[in-house]
This record gives sequence, C-alpha cells and structure tokens, in this order.
Amino acid sequence: MSQFQSLRNHFLIAMPHLEDSNFSGTVTYICEHNEDGALGIVINKPLEQLEVAELFAQLELPNPNSGLSEYEEVVSHIYEGGPVHHERGFIVHTGGADWDSSLQVSDELSLTTSVDILDAIANRRGPQQFLIALGCAGWEGGQLEKELQENTWLTCPANSAVLFDSPYEGKLQAAAGLLGIDINLLSSQAGHA
Repeated sequence: MSQFQSLRNHFLIAMPHLEDSNFSGTVTYICEHNEDGALGIVINKPLEQLEVAELFAQLELPNPNSGLSEYEEVVSHIYEGGPVHHERGFIVHTGGADWDSSLQVSDELSLTTSVDILDAIANRRGPQQFLIALGCAGWEGGQLEKELQENTWLTCPANSAVLFDSPYEGKLQAAAGLLGIDINLLSSQAGHA
C-alpha cells in the first residue's frame, strides 16, 4: 500500500491529451488535498461574460479599479475556477486566513470564500495579491490519485509568480516551465512506458 502524499499548495498541469472541456489546457492550484479528496481552483480560464466592475456592482461594492489606469488595475480577470459551485466565489490570495471563511493553504497563501474580503478589495484594504474565481474543482477520495496514475496531470509545487504575475495565457507554459518542460513539445497521445 502506498503512502498518501498531499498535493496541497501544488499546481496540477493538464497533459495535452486531457480532452475534458473543464480542464483541457488548464493549470489548477490545489488548495486542499487529503485522503477524503481534493479541492482546487483553475487559474488560467478567464470568464468572458463577467467583468470585475460588473461583479462588484452586483455585490453593491465599489469597483476596485475605478480611478486607476489599465496598468495599475488591482485585478483584471475573474476566472472559471472549475465545474463545481459555479455560483460561489473563491479568492486565492497572499496573506493569512484573516477573513470570515478562509483556509490557510501555505505560509504565504490562503483561500477565502466570504464576501468580507471582496469588500476589503473594493475599498483597497485587501490582500496585496489575489485571484478571483467562480467555481472550483473537486475530487473524491482516491480520484485525483487515479488520474495521476493515468498520466492525466503533471504536478509541481506552486509558485506565487505563476499564480499572480503571469498573464492567463502564459500560466500553463510558466507552470510547466517550473518542471523544465515546454508543454508545447509534449504529445497529445497518452502512453505508458
């Protein structure tokens, strides 16, 4: 029997042969992983139908980008975090779990699902770096491990620069680059040696 190894605070990098429309070409940040399952946020699929200003207006909060130039924007994209809980917001951010509903993922990063963090962001009192997503990805106990055995994913420790500083279209290659891999050179054919 193999020893369980948590992938908390790791990236899951979709292999080119993964054809599931929810995960094809994605990088997922794993926020929780234990023997009961895993929870992650897809970090490179921006929502096209919802802008930051619209989300904050729906929540009756000030637009955090009002008065800022496009180069100073606090946040520019809201991401499709995964196929589960589409109606729920998930914010991956720097700093501690100082909000009403937070999970400390690592020494530097947390995941928050309560609106108080959005209020702080809107009023420029929030965390220094953050990523807003609607929905999350979830795996039942043993499901992610099975997918890893099937070579569906590459994994590597997470990196804040990839999470927050890379443009969404470059996050897949940047995450693969942490492993020294050019994702564009990998075959879309699955295989086992």
